[in-house]
Parts: sequence; C-alpha cells; structure tokens
Amino acid sequence: MVENSELDLHITVVVGADDDRSAREACRPLLHRVGGRITESGDCSDEEPGCWSVTIGRSAGEPGVPAGPAALARAVRTFLRELGPACAGHRVACEPPTAWTVLDDPDLVEALVPGGERILVEAWAGAVLPGGSGLLLDDPDEPAVEPEPELSPVDEFGRPRPRLELLVDVVTERRAGAEWPARALASRLARRSTITGWTERPPVVRVAMDLGPSLGDPAEVVLDAVRALGGSGWSRLRVREQVAMSRWSAAPTPPSGIAAVELSAVTPAAGAAPREPVR
Repeated sequence: MVENSELDLHITVVVGADDDRSAREACRPLLHRVGGRITESGDCSDEEPGCWSVTIGRSAGEPGVPAGPAALARAVRTFLRELGPACAGHRVACEPPTAWTVLDDPDLVEALVPGGERILVEAWAGAVLPGGSGLLLDDPDEPAVEPEPELSPVDEFGRPRPRLELLVDVVTERRAGAEWPARALASRLARRSTITGWTERPPVVRVAMDLGPSLGDPAEVVLDAVRALGGSGWSRLRVREQVAMSRWSAAPTPPSGIAAVELSAVTPAAGAAPREPVR
C-alpha cells in the first residue's frame, strides 16, 4: 500500500477515425464531460484496421487516502457512475498498482464517443512506478495537432538505428495484470510499442516490448530512457559492442505490481527485420 499517493485515471478510447486529428475531435465530448486532458493518441490500425486510440488523463485520488486496492477500485467505479447508470454496473478488476474495467458495448460507447468501439478505464497509484507517473499532459483547449512522423529504422546513410527494448517484471496472477503496467511505462518512452513476448514464472509475469528505432548510439538511447522514467536504483549502464542495458528492481520485491524494469538498446544487423508482435 502506498501512503498519500495520488491516484491517476487513464481513459483510453479506441475509435474508428481517418487520422489523429479526427480521433481527438471524436473524443472532445467525452473530454469535456469528464474533465482531464489528452495525454496520448496513436494509430492502432495494425491491430484493428482504421482504428486510433486516444488516452485522457486526470487525477482521481483524495489527499491523504492510502492508494490500496479499495481506493483503486473505488476510483474506477466512481468514474463509471459519472458516465451514467448504464456504465455503473461494469465489473472492475484490481491488480495493484492498478484497477481497470473495459466498456465494450458498441451502443454504449457510441453514445459517449462518436465512432467509439471500446473504452478502457484505469486507475493508477503513480508513486508505485519508478519516478512516479510523470505524464506530460496536453492542454485540452488547444487544437489537435498532427502526429510527429515515425522515425525511420535507418539513418540518412542507410545505417540501422538502435531499437529500444523494454522488459517489465510484474508480480501478478494473470497476464492481463502485467500488460497494463508495461504499456504505461512504454507510453512514457515511445508513441508506439509492440509486445514481442511473454514469460510466466509465478508469481512474476515478464512482458517484452519493442519501442522502435531511436536517435543516438545505444548508450545515449538507454540513458535518455532512464532519465524519462526517473527514480533511483538503476544499475550502471552496461555497453557491449552494439548493445547497451540498464536495470531497475524493487527492493524488497513487492507482493504485487512492478518488480523490475530493464531497458536495452540494440543496433540490429543491416537488413534485419523487427520482431513480429505477439498476437
């Protein structure tokens, strides 16, 4: 349990849209209804053709209230009641440091977001993550902007760029309880990420993720990622040939939640293709 930890709500909407701008605009009515700010948006058409995801973040905690399982679940249920009676009865799952539910009724979601397909609602105890939640929030009243172009996997000379990889060890009984913490960390490092593998060694589930190509040499890429996540206790940077790595681990291992994080940057061999995502 985390004392006096502020809870954050993250509401992720999957919406059918032509581009980033129209996806954000479709979520404006929901944004003005529930408050908060758009923290992230991205193309997820590789998983579902024509789909975009938009995430809204806002504070959900009460000062001085311990961020235990009851507070996490209560934050999600309180938000569901804000959406209306039709949403209030949805089941809430809890796996500290997060609790979540998914609204997957197309008619219900469409009434909240035009073109919406489903909504994931998560409550997070941000202080459990290395360095806290630390999300950079956009101004909800600013006009939507076009997303930055994706970084090419090769530089201007045709040389492969280092790819940032993330391993997250989560103490949990179920795979779903590991996916959301891993995706939350990945979202602080890259606009898009792909799960490339799972390893289950009870009570720990390890999630492996590819965060795509990055600027700089492997050592610079890892150091920049460590600074972005923050926190103390990171291991000394290890560099060998075209690979750099640093690791963070909780001490002692928590009864649930994130137990360890490993960042590595690997420069692939020329012509090598990125690993296929796990379906």
